[in-house]
Amino acid sequence: MSGPLVLVSHVLCPYVQRAAIVLAEKGVAFERRDIDLANKPEWFRAVSPLGKTPVLLVGDDAIFESAVICEYLEETALPRLHPLGALQRARHRAWMEFGSSLLNTIAAFYNAADDAALAARAVEIRARIEQLEAALGDGPYFAGTAFSVVDAVFGPVFRYFDVFEAIDDFGLCQNLPRAQRWRAALAKRPSVAAAAPADYPVRLKSFLERRDGALSRRIARSTAVV
Repeated sequence: MSGPLVLVSHVLCPYVQRAAIVLAEKGVAFERRDIDLANKPEWFRAVSPLGKTPVLLVGDDAIFESAVICEYLEETALPRLHPLGALQRARHRAWMEFGSSLLNTIAAFYNAADDAALAARAVEIRARIEQLEAALGDGPYFAGTAFSVVDAVFGPVFRYFDVFEAIDDFGLCQNLPRAQRWRAALAKRPSVAAAAPADYPVRLKSFLERRDGALSRRIARSTAVV
């Protein structure tokens, strides 16, 4: 790598978190620069054609899209986090895409307009975790004892669950022992823990309260009971 690395970030962005996890796992020094996506600075618009985070600034060059950032880091910094075999690497990349699709379902969940839609999205999330349960081995990580980029993708996914479960019981991981074991191992991983700010649960809950949907009303009811 040439030049200092800057990870352009939004404090709640799960895609930023996966890039930060990979950077930490590889021991690569970087500066994290948070921006307000509701009020994007002009310099950010110039380096992010899609207007999204993360962006990795490598000297005067900018790399956008989290999957591309992770692949760049994999090609330029040790230790390797992808498997050595081409077929296994392809399998891991496929599950990374699965993780991105799951994040879309999570967004549909917290944006659900009513309780019926919220319940339906919870069922969809649960079905995806059941698919993961079938794909997982003995752990503790996706590929066994070796931490991989797939783990970096799912650390932020399970972080959402921590906040959702503090609101209500949606049954997202119940009775799925391999997924639960994986989730617990990721939560304890220093790189995963450090990828979000310490006040992330408070920030995320505040964000969810402002969505004006079924989940925000569920939060209001739980707060009123307390």
